[in-house]
Amino acid sequence: MSFVRDVYRKFAHLIHELAAFGTIGVLNFIITIGISDTLHLGFHVGPLTSFGVGTIVATTFSYFANRFWTFRHRDRSGLGREYVLFFVFNGVGLVITWVFIGFTHYVLDIRGGLAFNVSQIVGTGVATLFRYWAYKKWVFLPAAAPPLDPHTGLPEAEEPLPGGATPPPPRMPAGQAVKRGR
Repeated sequence: MSFVRDVYRKFAHLIHELAAFGTIGVLNFIITIGISDTLHLGFHVGPLTSFGVGTIVATTFSYFANRFWTFRHRDRSGLGREYVLFFVFNGVGLVITWVFIGFTHYVLDIRGGLAFNVSQIVGTGVATLFRYWAYKKWVFLPAAAPPLDPHTGLPEAEEPLPGGATPPPPRMPAGQAVKRGR
């Protein structure tokens, strides 16, 4: 029993982060599929346009839900910077899903509602893996990340210390204890 508890303690932060990300993902999926199915199957709007509109609406919800729930513990590097990068990476995710939808609809010439929804599900699954990685890497920076250059939005380069000395390790925020192994 203590092995399970120790493993959980070691990965608790990641488990909670993935659970929040997954919950938001399910809600976004419902928003996206609801809008895209309504437009494509109800109003006969093209499949790529329908999915694009649904994705744009869900992305706005997703940004705020992820910023203030999933990644609330990470540094805030500016709402504008985060929002633009979030939309860029969601744009890449949209293209990934469009490949699956377009291949099914235009190449395989399977145009029924079931095929449309299956292609959305598979494409969204692949795109979700990409988005989670991109959000953690580029959008919601870790608390120990270096400050950002306001002109480029990129991390500022560290100033070298005289004599080639290495800088000290980052300090832990107040109230966080260092965990030591036994």
